Amino acid sequence: MSQPPLPPTPPPGTPEAYGQPKSEWRKFIAGFGYAFSGVLYALRTQRNVRVHTFIGSLAILMGILLRISAIEFAMIFIAITGVFIAEMFNTVIELSIDLSTPEYNPLAKIAKDVAAGAVLLNAVLAIIIGLFVFGPHLWTLLISHI
Repeated sequence: MSQPPLPPTPPPGTPEAYGQPKSEWRKFIAGFGYAFSGVLYALRTQRNVRVHTFIGSLAILMGILLRISAIEFAMIFIAITGVFIAEMFNTVIELSIDLSTPEYNPLAKIAKDVAAGAVLLNAVLAIIIGLFVFGPHLWTLLISHI
């Protein structure tokens, strides 16, 4: 009869290393650190995340300059965040596939292409939202200067 695997050894300096259980509250707070690490990883390593962040920042600046409404800002923030989240899920899918299948596999290619397609569709949706939000403001600005 085989033995069950041993739990991993806690890192030195953690409460668990000294025999103290980690409280649920501390686990909850630590989860935010892990999440921020994931966001920073995406920003540091993924060119498309940086591109989308730059474009999103331009959209926010444009919204401020055009004095769009709170509802319009909410729509812009939803569009920006949706593209960012899609890009992060794409990264997760690509890394997971690379981890599980280091050699070329046609199914891995399809999975990566579908994930990238989801990002593309989300980016197109963000552009359409941007046109609906910014279009009337830009049109009014253009007409007033003619």
